[in-house]
Amino acid sequence: MAGQNHHFGIYAPENIPYAINRYVNETNRLYGVMDRRLAGRPFLAGDHYSIADMAAYPWVVPWKRQQQNLDDFVNLRRWFDIIRERPATQRAYAKGEPLLHPARRDGRRQKAAVWPDRGKCRGGPNIRKEPTVEKRPRVAGC
Repeated sequence: MAGQNHHFGIYAPENIPYAINRYVNETNRLYGVMDRRLAGRPFLAGDHYSIADMAAYPWVVPWKRQQQNLDDFVNLRRWFDIIRERPATQRAYAKGEPLLHPARRDGRRQKAAVWPDRGKCRGGPNIRKEPTVEKRPRVAGC
């Protein structure tokens, strides 16, 4: 839902108020679900940091662009701040920083396109036309 929020709110070629409102509101609802889940526990799956936290955190990072206010979600804000302060999270985001702002030839930083490979997945030059793995027949019950 946050991905749709970003698409219609930021990247869509036309402004569609219904779609924008729908996904801003749906993102808000899901933030509420996470906030309630985090009541009385430090992490999404319980007492310990887990893959659930790793998977959810990047979707909350751009909360301002999602037109959300983390201060409206006390438990989610607490969780977000805990994850953000983890040394591993800081190292991971530091490694990604050059990809967001690559250096120009003059050594200064520039803002990169959000999706530099956009179009390649839609039949662009880097798409293989033939499958590399043979398709297996579908087995009943799968």
